[in-house]
Amino acid sequence: MNKYIVVFLISFFSIGNSKSQGIGGAFKKAIGVDSNGKIGISKLIPKSTSSSLTNDDIISGLKEALRVGTDSSCKKLSKSNGFFADDAIKILMPPEAQQVEKTLRSVGMGKIVDQSILSMNRAAEDAASGVGDIFWNSIKGMSIQDGVQILKGDEFAATTYLKKMTTTELTEKFKPVIDVSLKKTDATKYWNDVFTNYNRFSKDKVNPDLIAYVTEKALAGLFFNIGLQEQKIRKDPAAQVTGILKKVFGTTNK
Repeated sequence: MNKYIVVFLISFFSIGNSKSQGIGGAFKKAIGVDSNGKIGISKLIPKSTSSSLTNDDIISGLKEALRVGTDSSCKKLSKSNGFFADDAIKILMPPEAQQVEKTLRSVGMGKIVDQSILSMNRAAEDAASGVGDIFWNSIKGMSIQDGVQILKGDEFAATTYLKKMTTTELTEKFKPVIDVSLKKTDATKYWNDVFTNYNRFSKDKVNPDLIAYVTEKALAGLFFNIGLQEQKIRKDPAAQVTGILKKVFGTTNK
């Protein structure tokens, strides 16, 4: 069983960048089958390295990739402008509040809207630094079976696994952090200013849940960046910054 798991894992990372074939087709081509229908591991990796790369190495490599990815993402996003200056994840007014924004800007209150948007992003940046332990606890629990499931997914499969395993706990623990952060960065004040002013001009009162909205967007941005890090580690030798990453991903990318 261990031999086949190694085959699955090595083959996945060897063919992960192939766009012209599906996982199944590329996998069959990569592994080869002898006349007895047996899979030959020597066809996957060089003979000199096949004996040194174990199941434990592969799982350790996956864990390390996620550890590096989450650590890098949290550090990047927790800096000033980590969210605000990144158009891919910048938190804007929610859809139900876009009319609010349009109305306020039309009557010369764009500055209040801008301050509200900036403060939401500052809250997300502030909260991004406090979730490392949640990620790491989930990463440490990854099993060989988890690794096999990751193999069946796409190049973001490890990130998808992490999202599935941590979203509930992250949401529960992120909300109070976001709440404190919103207050600390005056986002709550600006948000209230936005809707207090808007409600003066509109019969339809608007009061979205700011904490839930910013939490959802902050987590989405965090996982987006973790996914980018996963891609880099799979493809770019320069991103394989530790020994186990070089051993697993460097070997399988040759």
